[in-house]
Amino acid sequence: MHYPNSIRTIAQVIALLTTIGAASAHDEKKYPDLTGQWDRRFIPGLPGQTAMDQTKGWGPYQEAPLTPEYRKIMEDSLADQITGGHGNAVDHVRCSAAGMPFMMVAFRPLEFVVTPKVTYILIADFDPLRRIYTDGRDWPKEIEPTFAGYSIGKWIDEDGDGKYDVLEVETRGFKGPRIYDTSGMALHRDNQSVFRERIYLDKTNPNLLHDELTVMDNALTRPWTVDKRYNRNANPLAQWPESVCIEYNAQIFIGTENYFLSAEGLLMPAKKGQKPPDLRYFEK
Repeated sequence: MHYPNSIRTIAQVIALLTTIGAASAHDEKKYPDLTGQWDRRFIPGLPGQTAMDQTKGWGPYQEAPLTPEYRKIMEDSLADQITGGHGNAVDHVRCSAAGMPFMMVAFRPLEFVVTPKVTYILIADFDPLRRIYTDGRDWPKEIEPTFAGYSIGKWIDEDGDGKYDVLEVETRGFKGPRIYDTSGMALHRDNQSVFRERIYLDKTNPNLLHDELTVMDNALTRPWTVDKRYNRNANPLAQWPESVCIEYNAQIFIGTENYFLSAEGLLMPAKKGQKPPDLRYFEK
C-alpha cells in the first residue's frame, strides 16, 4: 500500500533539514537573529478576534479601505454569523488553508529559519510553511497559484554597518477564496493580490519583530498597510503547539448547510429554526 501524502511530507522535511544543514556554514552574523518562538502581540480589550491590523478589532473595526461591493460582502458575512452561520469564513471552518495574509496573523506561534537562499516561516496552524526566496531569482514566467503565493525577498543593509537589517518581500500568484480574518472580510475573487513586506527587528527591542505588510488588491480603494508585530518568547525551551484542524472540528457540512456535532455524537442545528438534512436515503 502506498502513502503518497506521507512520503511527500517526509521528503519535504528531509529537504528542509538538508538545506538548513548545508547553510550552516554561512555567516550568521550578517543576518538578524530571528531564532525562537514568535507570538502575535496581544492587545487586551479589543472587540472581535485576531485581525489583520492587530491594533484594531476585527471586521468593520479594521476600517479597511474596501470598495462598496466588498464592504457589503463583509456585512453579509457578519449577518450570517449572527444567525449561526459562518459567512465567508466557511472554507476556513472546513479546515481549508488560510493563505496570505491571514496565515501571518500568528494565531499560533511562528518560527523563522534564515538561510542564504531561502527564509522559511514555519507556522503551527492551518498553513505549515512559507518560503521566501532570497537567491536573486526573477519571477517565473508562470506561477502555479497557491493560497500562500510565491514570495521573492531581498536582504537590505539599511545603516551600512555590514549587517542585514530588513527583509523586503513581494508575494503574488494566489488562489482563493481568501479572507483577512474570520469576520469574512474578503480579498478580491480575481486573486490578483500583491503583498509587499518589510520584516525587521525593532531598533530598541530585539525581542519585538515588525512585519510592515502592504496589500494591493482590487477589493480595496487604495493600498492598505499595517504593522504586524510579534513578541519573542523569552523561554528558550518553549514548547511548540500542535494544531490539527479536523481533530477538534465539530462542524458538519451537508450540502449548503452547516450543523454541529454534540459531545454525545449527535447532529445538532447550528441556527435557530434550522431544518434537518434530507434523509431520503435512510430508512424512517
